[in-house]
Amino acid sequence: MIYAATDMFNDGGIPGLPEDGLIATAGTRGVIVKIGHLEEDPGHALFLVRFEGPSLVLGPPSGCWAEELRTEAVTT
Repeated sequence: MIYAATDMFNDGGIPGLPEDGLIATAGTRGVIVKIGHLEEDPGHALFLVRFEGPSLVLGPPSGCWAEELRTEAVTT
């Protein structure tokens, strides 16, 4: 289980969601579905994550970099 480190928006890669549509707000809980990398940069991990929506249903898979994710919830 992971959490979004910042608000995350669609860069156009998620069909059915408007470009610049909100995927997850900072602190939203998600689950890693798969870990991979880009062919051009095999040392930089790319995480496929599904974040919880308002009804706690997992949303579509989103590609995320490690710096966009947290392993602990942020409490205020």
